[in-house]
Formats: sequence, C-alpha cells, structure tokens
Amino acid sequence: MEPAPPPCVVLDQPQLAENIGAAARVMANFGLSELRLVRPRDGWPQERAWASASGADWPLDGARVFDSVEEALADRRLVYACTARPRETELPVHTPGEAARALSAAAAQGLPTAYLFGAERAGLETRAVALCNAILTIPVDPRFRSLNLSHAICVAAYEWRLTVLDAPPEAFRDRAPPAEQEAMLGLYGHLEEELEASGFFHPPEKKPAMVRNLRVALNRARLTDQEVRTFRGVITALVKGRGRTLERLARRGGPRA
Repeated sequence: MEPAPPPCVVLDQPQLAENIGAAARVMANFGLSELRLVRPRDGWPQERAWASASGADWPLDGARVFDSVEEALADRRLVYACTARPRETELPVHTPGEAARALSAAAAQGLPTAYLFGAERAGLETRAVALCNAILTIPVDPRFRSLNLSHAICVAAYEWRLTVLDAPPEAFRDRAPPAEQEAMLGLYGHLEEELEASGFFHPPEKKPAMVRNLRVALNRARLTDQEVRTFRGVITALVKGRGRTLERLARRGGPRA
C-alpha cells in the first residue's frame, strides 16, 4: 500500500528569498517536497533561498515558476487557500487539522492536492482564494493575527504529517478484512439464543437494550471471518460444557443446597 502523495505548496508572489528558503526548510521537516512559485518578486532562482533552507535543498532544486495562480493550480483537484480572512467568499473554512485530513483522504484516492499561500505583506487576494475549494485558517490569538509565512506553512505541514503518522501500521493494513454482515448476524443469533436459554436477559424488558449493547461491542471489534468462527466455537464449547455439568449433577441427585 503506497502512501498518499503529499500536497504541493504554492506561494503566490513571494517577496523575500529568505522566506522561500524558510518555507522549503519546514516543508522538508514534514515530508512536503513539491514547491511552486507564482511570480516571485525578485525572480528565480535566488541564492539566499538556499542559504535560508539550511540544507533542505530538494524543494528549492525542484521548484517550478508559474506566471499565474491559475497555471500553478491547473492540475490540482483539491486546493486549500491558507488565509486568516474569508475575503468575501462562501467557501467552507477549516482548521489545519480538518484541512490535512481532507487533503490526505483526497490523495488516497489518487487526487492531486495543494496548499496555496499568499505574499508576506498582504496574504492571498480574493481572486486567488476563489480558485480554491476551501479555506484553511489557523486559530491564532485575535490580539495578534500576523503570522510569518514559514510558520503558517509549518502548522499546515505538521498537521498533514500527523495524518501520515496516524495511518495504520503495515501490519494492520495487511490484516484480514472484517467478516461479512451475514456471518456477524449468525454470531449475534447464536450468542443471543444461548444467553436467552441461560436466563441472562433479565429483567425481560431490558433485553432489547442488552442485545443492542452486545452487538455494538462485537461490531466495534471488526472481527474477521476466522474470529467469528472462533467465537461461535467458544459459545458451542461453553454450552456443551454446561450440558455435561448438568448431566453430572443429575446423576448425583441434583445440586446440593
């Protein structure tokens, strides 16, 4: 199972080479590698960017320059505009964590994704935001909303990285699939029948809630077909054991008081 491809980072009209380098550095920290630049103010490449990247050269080495945001996003399928203000749009507004989960889910389906950031001085323009599918807003303290470009990228990239680290380990990815619902229904019926015979459902009026709780617990376990067969074998063994116990007691004249 290949990991979902990370989103690319698009910088619209970045101003300082040092900020581009710092952006590349935090991208590398959290596994983002594709950097796109839209009309960088001082042109490209700029040596000061590599100096600021502190060795995180690969996002800068592979950076692509575009003449417009439209061109930079043309091949993307899900894009988040990273801005503190909705800027007169009706787009949904998400936290960095919500955005990261949405981007990872889209990438898992093979859809190319992106984060779009604006220039350091004024952020994203409304026309650029309108090209995106949703808005990512970092919940900063309202007393000081100004956030450094690389810091904003760091927050977004960190949240995306968490979605990768929270993915099931390889051992769980290879786990057998959950049992079919038909098999689970058989297990429910088998267990409930024997519990009814043993007098477990008491008082009778509470039986529906007790049955529901048992089914929820079993279903939450995501049992495999083999595990369902094992559980049914356990139930059968317990019933047979109970039967043998009753037979022994009957031969002895019944249980003693």
